[in-house]
Amino acid sequence: MQRRILLLIKGLGRGGAEQLLASSAVHTDRARFEYEVAYLLPNKSAVASELRGADIVVHCLDGASGVAWIGRLRSLVRRRRIDMIHAHSPVAAVGARLAFDGRGPRQVYTEHNVWDRYHPITYWANALTFPRSDHVFAVSDHVRESIRYPRGLRALRMPSVETLYHGIDPGSIEGWTSVDGVREELGIPEDAPVVGTVANFKRHKRLDVLLRAADRVRREVPEVRFVMVGQGPLEAETRRLARDLGLERTVLFTGFRDDAPRVASAFDVFAISSEFEGLSIAVIEALALGKPVVVTDVGGLPEVVEDGRQGFVVPARDPASLAERIVRLLGDPLERQRMGEAGRARAATFDIRRSVARIERVYEELLA
Repeated sequence: MQRRILLLIKGLGRGGAEQLLASSAVHTDRARFEYEVAYLLPNKSAVASELRGADIVVHCLDGASGVAWIGRLRSLVRRRRIDMIHAHSPVAAVGARLAFDGRGPRQVYTEHNVWDRYHPITYWANALTFPRSDHVFAVSDHVRESIRYPRGLRALRMPSVETLYHGIDPGSIEGWTSVDGVREELGIPEDAPVVGTVANFKRHKRLDVLLRAADRVRREVPEVRFVMVGQGPLEAETRRLARDLGLERTVLFTGFRDDAPRVASAFDVFAISSEFEGLSIAVIEALALGKPVVVTDVGGLPEVVEDGRQGFVVPARDPASLAERIVRLLGDPLERQRMGEAGRARAATFDIRRSVARIERVYEELLA
């Protein structure tokens, strides 16, 4: 018998958790499970069309003004005869737990972030309702280890929590391995070394640190180009800092690109400067493309990148260390090649098909 799963998330903007839903959709077992998606914020809907293109029904609960969406969630679950809710953000998860209080559909939760990064209200609401989850996936060991009740709540039941690394569809990368036309399109000279990143322009990505590293790198490698792929609330601020640092000829901003892996295939080095991170799919994509990476020592990044093997791991908020490792890689083509080959092998262990299969086994066990 086919069981109905509702994937519940705060928004469907272009973030890691949101893109994960779209990437997972094509690998789900539709013979056993029928999937629908519900989201709260009507102004965050960019990924909705991708989900609908995968024949998934998408509902907006319109949670932008208050908590009335919880009632709409109850109605949706009854009307659509939902068997399981799988929440992908704490606000959505808290609402679902309060809506049914153990008397409705089974509830699974994926934790994408470390607990101490949440706003205090979100943190406490998540912790107080956490026992109502039937099973929890954490996207990295670092995230899993952060899931601890504060002292006053330690008598509460802790649901089963497991680390489940999500990943990429290896087949999707195969179509982006050609760099033909990327440099010409971006106006980059053929012989210029390229360092790039793919990121949401948000505070925790610390793109200011990457720009300050770029300023140092260009002193050693004047012909270098840095490419920043993405968009977000701090895009104007980031562009302004690049101008203030005199990086207009060094740094290129592409905005959002639905062919981001194709653009990244033209990079010589991939860099990420986050001050916290659950698990970066962009880094895994870069490894799959055979790019050496330089990442910060935060969140799940050191669980993906082994320092000195697929790239380098440097301290967060340290542009000097970031720049030093980038310069080293730009100056050593053989090391870049060695790390790139190791990166491809490493990326193969982060296969989204395996993570989807594991999630569906848990669904099956809970619904048996």
